[in-house]
Amino acid sequence: MLEAPGAAPQRGSRWLDKSFEAVQMAKRLAYETVFASDDRQRAKRDAIIAFLVRVASAALLYLTQILLARWMGSFDYGVYVFVWTWLMLLGGLAPLGLNLAIIRHLPEHQERGELSLARGLIRGSRLFTLTLGTLIAGLGIATLSTFDGLLADYYLLPAYLIMIAIPMFCLTDIQDGIGRAQSWMAVALVPPYILRPLLLLAGMALAHAIGLPTTAATAAAAAVGATWTTAVVQALVIQWRLPKELKSGERRYAWKPWMMTSLPLSVMIACDIALQNVDILVISRFMSPVDVGIYFAAAKTMSLIMFVHYAVGSAVANRFAKLNARGEDDALQDLVADSVNWTFWPSLLSALVILALGKPLLWLFGPGFENGYPVMLILVVGFMIRSSFGPVEFLLNMLGEQKKCAGILVISALATIVLNFALVPSYGMAGAAAATSISLALAPILHAVVARRALGLETAIWRNLQTRKSTTR
Repeated sequence: MLEAPGAAPQRGSRWLDKSFEAVQMAKRLAYETVFASDDRQRAKRDAIIAFLVRVASAALLYLTQILLARWMGSFDYGVYVFVWTWLMLLGGLAPLGLNLAIIRHLPEHQERGELSLARGLIRGSRLFTLTLGTLIAGLGIATLSTFDGLLADYYLLPAYLIMIAIPMFCLTDIQDGIGRAQSWMAVALVPPYILRPLLLLAGMALAHAIGLPTTAATAAAAAVGATWTTAVVQALVIQWRLPKELKSGERRYAWKPWMMTSLPLSVMIACDIALQNVDILVISRFMSPVDVGIYFAAAKTMSLIMFVHYAVGSAVANRFAKLNARGEDDALQDLVADSVNWTFWPSLLSALVILALGKPLLWLFGPGFENGYPVMLILVVGFMIRSSFGPVEFLLNMLGEQKKCAGILVISALATIVLNFALVPSYGMAGAAAATSISLALAPILHAVVARRALGLETAIWRNLQTRKSTTR
C-alpha cells in the first residue's frame, strides 16, 4: 500500500519524540541518583562515587608502581615492595577493627539520637588508634635496632623509614571508616586512594628530577611524607564537616560494646591482610627481591578487578546496618542482591580486559616482568569466585555476625600461610599464586553459607539471578 506524503515526516517526528523522551529519562535518572531521596538511590550514588574513586585510584596506583619500578629497577623495587607490605600489615592491624566497627556503630548512634556517643566514638577512636600506631612504630624501630641480622642490609634503612609512617597510616584508616559511616565517600576514599599515591609519585618524581638516587630508601621517605600529609588533610576536612552533622556537645564513651564489635573485626582484618600479603612475605623469604617485584607487579595487575568489590562494599556497608536497625528485611535482601550484581558483572568485564592486556601491562614495569603473566592466570580464579558472592563479609560484619566472619577468615588465613610455605619452595611464584587463589575462594563460600543459614540472605550471584527471574514471572 502506498504511503501518504506525510508518512515519512511522521515517522521522523516519532523518532525525535522517542529520542527526546530517552534524553529526559536519562536526565531524570541522573538527577535522582545525584540528589537521592531514598536509601536505595543513595546507596547507588555512593556506589558510583566509590567506584569512580577506585577506578581513578587503580589507574593512579598502577602508574605509580610502573614508574617506581622503572626508576628504581627490579631489585630496589622489590625491596620497597617488601617494606611497604610491612607498613600495610602493621598499620592495618593497629586500629584493632575500630575502623570497621565505627561504620556500624556511628549510624546506629545517630539513628537512635545518641549524638554524645557518636561524638565520643569519633574522637576516642582517632586518639586510641593514633596512640597505638605510635607504640607499634616505636616497637618496630626498637626491634630492628636490637636484633642484628633480622633483615638483610639492603632492607634496613627503608624499614626504619617506613615505621615512621605507621601512626598516620592508622589514622587514615579510622578516618576512612568515619567518612563511610557518614556516607562521605569522597572524604573517606579520596585521601588514601588518590591523594596519598599522588603525593608519593610527586615526591619520587622530584627526587628523580633533582638527581637524588631513586632507591628503595628514597621511595620509603616519599611514602612517609605522603602518608603524613594525607592524614592531616583528611583530618582537617572531617573536622570541618562534623559540626554540621553532630553539632557540638558532650562526648560519652561506650568502650565495651565498641570493642566487643571491633576485636572480632580486628581478627578479620588481620586475616584479610594475611590473605593479601603473606604471598609477598613468603616469596621474600625464599626468593630474591627481583622475584618479589615481578610477583607483586603481576598480583597487583590482576587485583585491579577487586576495586569493584571494595567500592561496592564501601558504599553499601552502612546501608546494611541502617536497614537492619529498622527491621526492613525485604529492602535489605534487595540491597544485597543489588550489591552482588554491582560487584560481579563489572568484575567479570574487568578481568577479561586485564587478561587480554596482561603481557603488555607487565612489560610497562620493565624487562623480565612479563614472566609474571602465569601468576595472573592463576589468581583470576580466586578473585572471580570472591566477586560472585558480592561484599558478603561487609554484610556479616554490619549485621552482627562478625565473630563467624572472623572465624572463617582465620581458617582462610591459616590456609594461605600453610599453602604458601608448602608450595613456594617447590613452585615459586606459581605456588604462591595457587595458594592465594585457593584461600581467596574459600572465604566467600563459607561466608555465603553463614549469610544463608544465620541471616536468611542469599548472596551468590546465581541465587540472586534465579530469584529475579522468578519475581519477573
